[in-house]
Amino acid sequence: MPEPTIRIVIIEDRREIREGLRTLIAYTEGYECVAAYRSMEEALPEIERARADVALVDIGLPGMSGIEGIQRLRVVVPKMQSLVLSVYDDDERVFQAICAGACGYLLKNTPPADLLAAIREAASGGAPISPKIASKVLALFRQIHPQETSAAALTPHELRLLLLLVDGHNFKTAAAEMGVSVHGISFHTRNIYEKLQVHSKSEAVAKALRLGLVR
Repeated sequence: MPEPTIRIVIIEDRREIREGLRTLIAYTEGYECVAAYRSMEEALPEIERARADVALVDIGLPGMSGIEGIQRLRVVVPKMQSLVLSVYDDDERVFQAICAGACGYLLKNTPPADLLAAIREAASGGAPISPKIASKVLALFRQIHPQETSAAALTPHELRLLLLLVDGHNFKTAAAEMGVSVHGISFHTRNIYEKLQVHSKSEAVAKALRLGLVR
């Protein structure tokens, strides 16, 4: 019995790479490119209708980054797997992408056959990672320490806000969800940053996921 066709969307700003991926997928049995987008801003309003199994996501996109976009894709299409395809192999981007919800991380020099195998692995619930990235991930997780006392001191209100941020909310939508003002959200966010010893929303989200404060 043949394996089911995997429906794929591509989110890549460079036309030659986007079209190369589209062609590879189109001419390979068992794979179908159902949409290709130049940016997250273009993808997010339409991607739910594509009913894709896997999204190939570049990180260095114009406008909204691929990392922030992956967080939003988890909300818009929670059943779709986001697989990073990037030229970046630095620790920070790798860690942030995985914490944002990427199921795997591939470098753009991945051979076509390996890329196709990774897409099928991602669609099956696996976590495909380029060998170079895998060694970085192992090194990063060896550095993880038990939950810091300051993080444990977060109040239930702050934890709820943190969960909303992880789910892709901005200050305005989080305020509406919690029934408080945007100023109140800003105040609580500053407290969260101080307790987690971070300086941005992306850092707070990454650290919260790493420490297991939210799921």
